[in-house]
Amino acid sequence: MQLINSFYNLDELSELGLKKIGKNVKISRKASLYKVEDITIGDNVRIDDFCIISGNIIIGSYVHVAAYAALFGGGGIIMENFSGISSRVSIYSTSDDYLGNALTGPTIPDKYRKIRKGPVILRKHSLVGSGSVILPDTEIGIGSAVGAISLVKGKIPAWGVYSGIPARFMKKRNSANILKYEEELFKEFK
Repeated sequence: MQLINSFYNLDELSELGLKKIGKNVKISRKASLYKVEDITIGDNVRIDDFCIISGNIIIGSYVHVAAYAALFGGGGIIMENFSGISSRVSIYSTSDDYLGNALTGPTIPDKYRKIRKGPVILRKHSLVGSGSVILPDTEIGIGSAVGAISLVKGKIPAWGVYSGIPARFMKKRNSANILKYEEELFKEFK
């Protein structure tokens, strides 16, 4: 009886046509990747089942993208080292106008749509909780954590915990421990 590995093997990963791919990358065979020539993935990354990864996306090292997450990178998405997103997180770097100023949807020619594009950046050590939505022109500061089922738009300052609709500051996050453990990790692997 042959076991089937649910992650692509090294040969299959190299055949995907990604712009760049690092070492120790695990991408589920059940994930959907589009515009792969615009996707860069660092070292020690795991992308789980049923994720959608599409467009101009840069994923750093030591990053986890949990099951059912969706990254729509038409306006650019950057996930820096040690960032992560939980299951069912949706990140949009493009969005249609919903105020009635244009038609909406991908089946409509662009000249009849009003599309808002803006980069989404998850800084180093930032985390996004399950079911959260991140809109274009958003930056989650270094070390910040977004609670589950939150709506994030704009700039989230560093080293805080944010939650709600819209996401609001809840409390500070312990930067000293996180940075200490990062240093220990790098010492161990040198």
